[in-house]
Amino acid sequence: MSHLVESMAYVGDMPWHQLGSRLEKGMPLEVWAVKAGLNWEIQRSPVMFQANQHESEVQSFDEKSVLYRSDTGTALSVVGQRYNVVQPREILEFYRDLTEISGFELETAGVLKGGKKIWALARTGQSTSLKGNDVTNGYVLLATACDGSMATTAQFTRVRVVCNNTLAISLTQDKEGAVKIPHSTLFNPQEVKKQLGISVSAWDNFMYKMKTLSERKVSLKEAREFYHQVLVSPQYAGTENAGAKSIAKAISLFEGNGRGSQLESSRHTAYGLLNSITEFVDYEKRAISPEHRVDSAWFGQGAVTKQKALNAALALLA
Repeated sequence: MSHLVESMAYVGDMPWHQLGSRLEKGMPLEVWAVKAGLNWEIQRSPVMFQANQHESEVQSFDEKSVLYRSDTGTALSVVGQRYNVVQPREILEFYRDLTEISGFELETAGVLKGGKKIWALARTGQSTSLKGNDVTNGYVLLATACDGSMATTAQFTRVRVVCNNTLAISLTQDKEGAVKIPHSTLFNPQEVKKQLGISVSAWDNFMYKMKTLSERKVSLKEAREFYHQVLVSPQYAGTENAGAKSIAKAISLFEGNGRGSQLESSRHTAYGLLNSITEFVDYEKRAISPEHRVDSAWFGQGAVTKQKALNAALALLA
């Protein structure tokens, strides 16, 4: 396992990214903290510097702090004094009442980039089946970073069972499904849960849209236009053969080679277009390693591509 993934734990079947250590269901959060590598703290220290390399005097710069790991002493980032740290234990504690009282099941948690990004993912118990027994389960993802790459984010996520593809439920049109807390603000887990609305409403609304997509038949011409919109950057839109390899692979997934592409819900439908992109990002898109693929698919360019695909698929309903 490369250095990008510090550690990871999961229950049930091995995740699509083929990483992590398996746990039995029902393990307490204290066990999760150890196995997922979240049993340390983020600490801070003043920035120190030497005005002249030939002088021995070291001065402090009080306007900035270095964040570092309590267990290894590894530096994580340099931040301002108003920066509010979200500790690894807080990511897991967010789920304590949800797992002990509300029936959520923690399924994966871990550390990326040596501690610069941390997350936990829990199944909500919500599940919907589309035509052809195409089952999708609901999850809540809580993630944070201390390298300036993202705010602390609580977000609904769907996982399609037949292929384990992931898609964040954050609809641009409705601004549903995600709560983002900048590090200039204190992290209040109960307020986040209240804002997120840990309930069936966001899930039901999202799955209604997925059902509608599964009933929208698309032509090959519409499919090609969809892939050009999603996979070709605007600056290359008029360039010959721009994104040709990616588009060809996505079309192949759509036309029968993708996981679940032959199910009635996906065959020649807008839902199939969307699923071909999530599969392309999670499994087929070029990546340096499986660890980089995880980071991209959840938090980086891959997540952006999935959101573009969701928006483009929903536009076909207009």
